[in-house]
Amino acid sequence: MDSTRWDDIALRDGDIVISTPSKCGTTWTQMICALLIFQSTDFPRPLGAMSVWLESLLHRREEIVAELAAQRHRRFMKTHIPLDGLPYDKRVTYVCVGRDPRDTAISWDSHMANRKATGAKKTGGPPTESARDRFWLWVDSSDDLNGLSGMLHHLSTFWQMRDQPNVVLLHYQEMQDDLEGTMRRLAARLGIEVPEEKWPELVGAASFDEMKNRADELAPEPGIWIDNNQFFRRGTSGQWRELLDADDLRRYQDRVQKLADPELVGWVHQGKILP
Repeated sequence: MDSTRWDDIALRDGDIVISTPSKCGTTWTQMICALLIFQSTDFPRPLGAMSVWLESLLHRREEIVAELAAQRHRRFMKTHIPLDGLPYDKRVTYVCVGRDPRDTAISWDSHMANRKATGAKKTGGPPTESARDRFWLWVDSSDDLNGLSGMLHHLSTFWQMRDQPNVVLLHYQEMQDDLEGTMRRLAARLGIEVPEEKWPELVGAASFDEMKNRADELAPEPGIWIDNNQFFRRGTSGQWRELLDADDLRRYQDRVQKLADPELVGWVHQGKILP
């Protein structure tokens, strides 16, 4: 990734920047924004072509800049850069999603296993470590982007700004528990009015099962996955319970409490660090 690409973008009044840690509902949030903006379940182009991942080196810089300059609909851009690394503009709405990091780690493990080999280096497929070992590699990683410390840093940059009128902080669990309510709240924050009769269709299209049915259209970066459907693997919470025992959870709790503000820790875990 190259964050300097943001220097080339002239932000517009009404732009939406979806800034999430990896595997925290990025594509889901992009889909919700697309449904609210177009107020239709049929899009003119694939989701990832409209809601571009600006800093990704999978696309040429000039192509991304030209794409965004040419868009005439309300723009909604994807990024995995935290708020302290983005250009901040009061005319722009910044949307972030938090998720229980234990579920994020499980989802990341599946995500990496679904990636195709690239060149001589294999980036996906069956790993050599155990699932528990891979969980701890993620938890103990010092990576700025992928790992527990990077995730909590990302969320902390939004947590500190959560009272700003143009900063929206959502939670994956709340999206699961009340998708329609989440979509209505986000529409209100974005200043988008949706006719009442449209809501059932839009909410249905944002459901996990329906998005999985449209995996070839909605999975980001087509061509790098072994199976597009596997990108939308399970979309559930609590998968870590199948992996971690009581000693693991105590070790995890010690680690997470050293990395973030207690209020943020409580919010991201929905108040439930230990069973």
